[in-house]
Amino acid sequence: MAATTLSGSRRLLLVVVFLLALFALFEALGIRAQFSLDALQSLILMHPILGLLLFTLVFALGNLIQIPGWIFLAAAALALGRLYGGIATYLAACASCLFTYFTIRAIGGDALRELDNRLARRLLAGLDRHPLWSIIALRMLFQTVPALNYALALSGVRFRHYLLGTLLGLPLPIALYCLFFDYLAMLLNIG
Repeated sequence: MAATTLSGSRRLLLVVVFLLALFALFEALGIRAQFSLDALQSLILMHPILGLLLFTLVFALGNLIQIPGWIFLAAAALALGRLYGGIATYLAACASCLFTYFTIRAIGGDALRELDNRLARRLLAGLDRHPLWSIIALRMLFQTVPALNYALALSGVRFRHYLLGTLLGLPLPIALYCLFFDYLAMLLNIG
């Protein structure tokens, strides 16, 4: 029997089932509740290298299960200061986006390309015309929002555009958030 290729809508359904199963697993094991500022700060500070590697892994897994990226940034900025916290977050955010790209692409391929939807075709046409600039703009506006990562991975965008757009689009919003969290910490006398 020849292997059959799944349709785009079935691959999208497979992605949704995977994400829901991962979310349910993290929830059932109580792992999702561990994504707090204090827990993330402790993780970063536990060891200069191992702590940052684990922080990156947790960021990547958290991004898959809809944990907002700002909590990681806040934890890093409060634990390491705005400069080193920003650098740590930038590296972890980029790794997280790449992890999501490869994971979701492996499950769903370019399933959005196969949708018979006028809006989807229009959005993908805009992405195709200016892939790098589109991704940079999306990263500047939405940073590491999981839905953006899923959509870009399923859009069929080339990896090099995804990588460069992520690398170039994240620094400005991360720097602004670092300044904001640093200022907030100073106002609240924490950190």
